[in-house]
Amino acid sequence: MTAIDIDYAWRSLRDACTGRGDGMTPAVTIDADGRWRADGAVEPEAAALLDTLAPITRAGTVVGQLGQSLDGRIATITGASHYVTGAASRTHLHRLRALVDAVVVGAGTAQADDPRLTVRHVDGADPVRVVLDPNARVGPDRLLFTDGAAPTLHVVAQGRRACRGPGVETVAVAPDAAGALAPATLLAALAARGLRRVLVEGGGLTVSRFLAAGLLDRLHVVVAPMVIGSGRPAVTLAEIETLDAALRPPCCTHALDADTLFDLDLGGPG
Repeated sequence: MTAIDIDYAWRSLRDACTGRGDGMTPAVTIDADGRWRADGAVEPEAAALLDTLAPITRAGTVVGQLGQSLDGRIATITGASHYVTGAASRTHLHRLRALVDAVVVGAGTAQADDPRLTVRHVDGADPVRVVLDPNARVGPDRLLFTDGAAPTLHVVAQGRRACRGPGVETVAVAPDAAGALAPATLLAALAARGLRRVLVEGGGLTVSRFLAAGLLDRLHVVVAPMVIGSGRPAVTLAEIETLDAALRPPCCTHALDADTLFDLDLGGPG
């Protein structure tokens, strides 16, 4: 048998998430804990893909994703972010989308970037798109509300008027004392709809809220060899006084052409 290549590895990852295969005896198996093994040789590029993405196939996984410059910026001060990272990193992002049930973005990202949140750079199904918008400030002309490309949930605080559009469903949830939508509340609402494997794609504040709440199992940070020098930070957490209080999770790195992926194992809640 020839060595397992990246295309076979990718099909194995998708099959692990969907529970569907081609009926053939698999050369790659991925268990319920996101560990993989192969019957035979594996090409290095395929092994790197499995190392990075097999943990995402575990049921109930919540993964955050950020693309940033060397100095920790995800966009300029005006919000320009196309593109901080390169083509290989965008392919990685689309693979993440294809493996999850739902992809979440905050209101700022939905309004400024007008993303589609669909799978286009790899073979795979589109996830349910989730716009976290407590104050219902995202414009009704955004692609997420108008293109009908994938089911979309517009999550707003109770009493707010959500956007309408093809395939768009309103989810009204109770805000917290600060008027925000708590990450745990959102995950519970998604789980009630059978959406348990979740990608929190952006922006920085939204990913930071999930990180601060201890609700990310993994965090993928792609760092581009670029210095922006100012602009919007990737992660914003409560201030600490000493480095003893800094997060130091187990980490693996993978090259994505000129960019570097930092795969942080956060352990998840509990």
